[in-house]
Amino acid sequence: MKKSLFHFAILAAGFTAPLHAQQLSGAGATFPAPLYQRWAVEYNKQVPAIEVNYQSVGSGAGVKNFLQGVVDFGASDAAMTDAEIAKSPRGAVMVPVTAGSVVLAYNLEGVTGLRLSRAALAGIFLGTITKWNDPAIVAANPDLPLPARPITVAYRSDGSGTTYVFTQHLAAISPEFDEEVGYDKSVTFPVGVGGKGNEGVTALVKQTPGCIGYVEFGYAEQNKLPVASVENKSGNFIMPTPLSGAAALASVELPENLRAWPVDTTAPDGYPIASFTWLLLYKTYDNAAKLKALKDFVTYGLTEGQSFAVDLGYIPLPESVVAKANAALSTID
Repeated sequence: MKKSLFHFAILAAGFTAPLHAQQLSGAGATFPAPLYQRWAVEYNKQVPAIEVNYQSVGSGAGVKNFLQGVVDFGASDAAMTDAEIAKSPRGAVMVPVTAGSVVLAYNLEGVTGLRLSRAALAGIFLGTITKWNDPAIVAANPDLPLPARPITVAYRSDGSGTTYVFTQHLAAISPEFDEEVGYDKSVTFPVGVGGKGNEGVTALVKQTPGCIGYVEFGYAEQNKLPVASVENKSGNFIMPTPLSGAAALASVELPENLRAWPVDTTAPDGYPIASFTWLLLYKTYDNAAKLKALKDFVTYGLTEGQSFAVDLGYIPLPESVVAKANAALSTID
């Protein structure tokens, strides 16, 4: 397997792994990749004998690699379905390790503070709203200088948990979107251009005047892209922040399999497009040293690693979720 940017980040920072370092290979979601990168570097400082190599390839590819057994762990924002879990010969345990918001980043010169109603958001991604000065957008933004410029939509071209979370929300708020597009890790949008990974969509938005796309909050923040406030179920326009994301996640009671999403939060102050994201671990490992290294690294992520979440645009896990995640981690052997 090719060495990831995480590997080179560790080397660039001056941390040389011992000759017989225990290497952990993972692949999957781009959504949490910057946070996993930070964990890999910081944990390697503390434990040079463990080197984490994570490839940011998208949730769909992450699940595929996990099921093929070519990685030590996978990662997905869409978790795994029961059907996918049944295909894993070594079983599967899903552990939520962080959370974040899917935001609408846009590129409109001179326009900040954009507000998107539920109808406008669905209409843009259905292709029924095609210009920035459409009445459905102007209605929520009467004081903004919205141009007559055409809207360019950017979406994920690869199998993506970010797409899964975003389209779940759109399908919940728009019967038309649910019928015409539906929700999944990969869908056929009726309009727009595709980019690979959160990185690809972010680049499209940044380079294309008049563009709007859905990305994880940290990608928009790091690239200094403005993001829209989005109307929630209570009719409030909410900006994505750690607090508004946490409010949405607090409305979710995780079931025994730890797989749940706040698809359309009822929290008045909750940002409506937020999600947990999961590491995918095998139920059994043949290599005792690798098992211990993996458990130690994930435990680090669930404890000290949470301190890096806010600075990178993620939502720290509530203590109740950390407890459930640790309980799930203890079941692998």
